[in-house]
Amino acid sequence: MSDTFFRVHGVVKRFGGLVAVNDVSFDLRHGEIVSIIGPNGAGKTTLFNLLTGQLKPTAGDVSLNGEVINALPPDARARLGLGRTFQIAKPLPALTALENVMVGSFLRHHKLRGAEAKAYEVLREVGLARRANVRASQLTLSERRRLEVARALALEPVLILLDEVMAGLNQSEVAESIDLFRRLNARGLTFLIIEHNLKVVRAFSERVIVIDRGAKIAEGNADEILAMPQVITAYLGRRRG
Repeated sequence: MSDTFFRVHGVVKRFGGLVAVNDVSFDLRHGEIVSIIGPNGAGKTTLFNLLTGQLKPTAGDVSLNGEVINALPPDARARLGLGRTFQIAKPLPALTALENVMVGSFLRHHKLRGAEAKAYEVLREVGLARRANVRASQLTLSERRRLEVARALALEPVLILLDEVMAGLNQSEVAESIDLFRRLNARGLTFLIIEHNLKVVRAFSERVIVIDRGAKIAEGNADEILAMPQVITAYLGRRRG
C-alpha cells in the first residue's frame, strides 16, 4: 500500500467554550477504506467540515500530499482531490440528476459537452443513468443518496468523505451501496466514512476510528475496536455483561 497522503494532526475546533473536536490525529493511505464511528453529537460531522474546508481548525493541521491546507476553502480542496457527501442529501431539487452532477463535473471539464459526458459516465457508474433526466426532487431516498455520491465522483477526487450515506436505506440498498464503494475502491479511490451501522463497518472497513466527546478514543482493526469495552461504553452507552 502507498505511503500516507492525507494527514490530520492535533486538530481542535472550539465554539466559544465548547470543544467540538479535541486534538484528533490520524493518517490515510491511498486505497484505504476507513470508518469513523461514535455516538450522536461526538463531533464526527464537525471533523468532516474541518477536513473539507467548511470550518477552519482552532488548532492543528490538515495536510494533503505534505502540504497544509488549513486556509484553503472547499472549492480549492475539491480541486486538490477532496470530495464529500452530506448527512442530509442536498441536491438542487429543480435540476435533473444529470444537471446536478454537471455542477461538479464543470470543475475539471469547462466545456458543456465534456461536463455532460463526464456526468453521464458518473451516473452510469452509480446506477442512475436511466434517471438522468428526472428532477432531483422526484428521486427516491436511495436515488438521492446515490446522486450525492455521483456529485462527489464528478469532481474526480482521490479521497471521498461519506457522511452517513447509507442512513435510511433498506438491507438490499445497503448491500448495493457497499458493492458500489468496493468497486470504486478497487479502481483506486480512498474513502473516509462516518457510519452508524456496525454491520456495514465490519463489512468493508479496513480500519476504524472512534470519536467520543470530540476526542479520538480508539483506532485499529474493526473487529478488535468494536470489541473494546471503552468503545462499547461510548457507542452504546453501556458495558457488556
